Amino acid sequence: MSSFVIKSIGNALNATSFVSSRYATNKALKLFASPRKGRYTENQKSIIKSAIFEMLEYDNLDIATYRWKGKGKTVLLAHGWESNTSRWDYILENLKAQDYNIISLDAPAHGHSGGKQFNAVLYSEAIHLVAKKHQPEVLIGHSVGGMSSVFCMFNNNIKSVKKLVLLGAPAHFTGVFTRYKSMMGYNNRISNGLDAIVLQRFGKPVDYFSVATFTESIEAKGLIIHDKKDKIIPYEDALLIAHRYKNSELISTNGFGHGLKDISLTPKIISFINS
Repeated sequence: MSSFVIKSIGNALNATSFVSSRYATNKALKLFASPRKGRYTENQKSIIKSAIFEMLEYDNLDIATYRWKGKGKTVLLAHGWESNTSRWDYILENLKAQDYNIISLDAPAHGHSGGKQFNAVLYSEAIHLVAKKHQPEVLIGHSVGGMSSVFCMFNNNIKSVKKLVLLGAPAHFTGVFTRYKSMMGYNNRISNGLDAIVLQRFGKPVDYFSVATFTESIEAKGLIIHDKKDKIIPYEDALLIAHRYKNSELISTNGFGHGLKDISLTPKIISFINS
């Protein structure tokens, strides 16, 4: 959406909030949690064609999983917002060449998974579901997939995971939520209402959901990769995670963007996995 359309929607909801703050806030949250893309295009379907497909279920929600069998370490991949398993196309062949046992999932409301609404806590439970079944030694997450991977590790302490790779991951939900509110231009009625809904639904305030804080208790060795010119998740988030995540190293890039789909990074990831 263009910035004009975004601001127009924000202004309309702001006006509505003076009539019904609850209605406007619920609409704002639905907009935040509803991916506009992330289902498979015809071209993307060819990427997952060679995988073993299995549908798992979490709380009556279908979670699509894909497996490329290997005899080596089991690697679990978690994509980011408005994406799906096809985003790993750039690295899949290199991982296969290492004979890794590769598992990937589509997030709720993405790819072939069920649902229309997404949140990082729900995604973390989906990751946990897949991790319980396949016992991965390595967990790789991009963007909110990295955030949800950390939430999963923090809440469930998955013993099998020895290595955690965070690609362009946000340091805290506060930043993600604040940028959304700012982008839409929401007034205090809606902004405060959104915070209240998070507290009501999840039993914790917005600032509780901190990747940087959660990594302090994660024993798995971490690799953080972030681009200095990332326009989606600020580079400062990576610095904060690296500062808190004691058992980690940070690789900073310049010009790879938020997607970090550059093949020059692949050997570094593989070296980290094999070390």
